[in-house]
Amino acid sequence: MNANSLRGVLLVTLAYALVGASFTANSLLGDYPYAGGQALRYAAACLLLLPLLGGRRGLAPLRLLTTRHWVRLAALAAVGMVGFNLAVLAAERTAEPAVPGVLVGCAPVVVAVLVPLAEGRRPARAVLYGALLVAAGALAVQGWGRTDLAGIGYSVAALAGEVGFTVLAVPVLRVLGPKLLTAVVCGIGAAESALLGLAVDGTDVLRMPTAVEAGALVWQAALATVVGFVLFYMGVQRIGVERATLYTGAIPVAAALSAALVGTAAFGLPQAAGALLVGAGAALGTGLFTRRRATGSTPAAQDVAGDGSGAVVPPHVPEAGQPAERRRGSHTLTSRQVPVPGAPGDGDRDGRDAAPDEHGPARDQRLVKAGGATRGGRPGHGHLG
Repeated sequence: MNANSLRGVLLVTLAYALVGASFTANSLLGDYPYAGGQALRYAAACLLLLPLLGGRRGLAPLRLLTTRHWVRLAALAAVGMVGFNLAVLAAERTAEPAVPGVLVGCAPVVVAVLVPLAEGRRPARAVLYGALLVAAGALAVQGWGRTDLAGIGYSVAALAGEVGFTVLAVPVLRVLGPKLLTAVVCGIGAAESALLGLAVDGTDVLRMPTAVEAGALVWQAALATVVGFVLFYMGVQRIGVERATLYTGAIPVAAALSAALVGTAAFGLPQAAGALLVGAGAALGTGLFTRRRATGSTPAAQDVAGDGSGAVVPPHVPEAGQPAERRRGSHTLTSRQVPVPGAPGDGDRDGRDAAPDEHGPARDQRLVKAGGATRGGRPGHGHLG
């Protein structure tokens, strides 16, 4: 794994860990109107991001969006953010929180299979095996609980929302970059949540939060949403949607650790074993166990996006400005094996970022949502939305 991919791994891991740790904050919002709370969260996140976009210049990529892009963004907010959280709440009416948590933990498996098949290629074995280990680790950390058919159905809907949060973002990420994409989907999510709240709760959609509730909302908006979303999408640019989704396993692990720290749950042997499985699966799927060939051999071309996104570069990536062709011994690297420029608005101007193509194989991943509530002191579940 090269330095660029390793940085992507660290970014998505931190993003998911922030979401997992936010479940303690989520448990403090049980009495606050759901839709109103989500509207406040996403609106605050959008406002916090606006000063970081660089004024009109930072908003310029919005002019490149087509009608299809806007429809995709609306679907991303509706399915991957608002819909996901609604599905989790509905599932927990008749199922224990671990049930939707375990099914959402299967998102890496779904992404590892469906994304490649939709793009006409075979699933990568290492990614698929790693995803299975991550799902098993999530089950070990959270356990299984009481449920019925309705609980399972809503949990499957939550799984679909988690997958949609990641996959729907990929084509737009290339155009907008992480920060602007996060600001836009948060703005749309706030509007959708407000409309839903008005339809369901009427004038009771909002009320003045208590000091504790206000603190929880600030955590969700500033850390779980602004920082979490941006870091996640930056990581997706580097390692691709399939490999980034592997790190959703950090959510239940971080939730279990944070619950243990505040004394609402215990972190025992099952949680420790599950954390090890999650780590092993993520490492296997990302290629941490893959050895590089010897220096004298032909350098194997690597897919930086990790999932066939078309961003193919050699292990020794030439720096920006160097010739596209480099010779190692008798082998010539073709002009196709060059760094892919980062998406607009990336913020770090790293010329080696692997930006997925809208029509290319890589479809970006899900991200981490902090909307699912943790109840009963047990580690919850969630995603970036």
